[in-house]
Amino acid sequence: MLSNASILRKAATTAIRRSMATEAAHKPPLNLYGLNARYANATYIAASKSNTLDQVESELLAIKNSATTSKAFSSFLENPLISRDDKTKNVEDMLKGKTSSVTLNLMTVLAGNARLSSIVGITDTFIQLMKAKRGEVEATIISAEPLNKTMTAAVQDAMKSQFPTGAKVVLKSEVDPSILGGLQIQIGDKFLDLSVGSRIEEVGRTAV
Repeated sequence: MLSNASILRKAATTAIRRSMATEAAHKPPLNLYGLNARYANATYIAASKSNTLDQVESELLAIKNSATTSKAFSSFLENPLISRDDKTKNVEDMLKGKTSSVTLNLMTVLAGNARLSSIVGITDTFIQLMKAKRGEVEATIISAEPLNKTMTAAVQDAMKSQFPTGAKVVLKSEVDPSILGGLQIQIGDKFLDLSVGSRIEEVGRTAV
């Protein structure tokens, strides 16, 4: 028969294991550092625990859009002459009942810490975490002229070996006439330059 002490130790061990498993389940999928990452990581964990990750992502994107398109809102975020208390109250008036508690809490904390101007960077970092959670890999194809569907499909098929198995590829196309011809391909942090411009530069360097 187990003693009371043994029962308590077993219960405590079980509780700790469950707590650790719970924390691991809500851990951000990337190890990111810096001021923006601190806020983004905390927001991710809070949203994961409340099962509102997708909602918070949409809300932060909407706030970022307002911050980059509305001069009035951008001025409010960046104005150092507005007191922290006033900014906090204004944020609560704007968002309370219109967003999740996670987004509201983030914005009021930023207001109280005089960090509202960082919301665009924090949002970008949060989106980075969400893309990693979804297993998304971004790839950008840069060409001198717009690619038609057949050419895009051919390039995408040739790039398949560069992606992890099961990855969800988010493909973007850009046009840059300065590369003259060929392609430049960006996959995550990898860059492949197959442009005519780069070949001309290489020939020029070897000819010197």
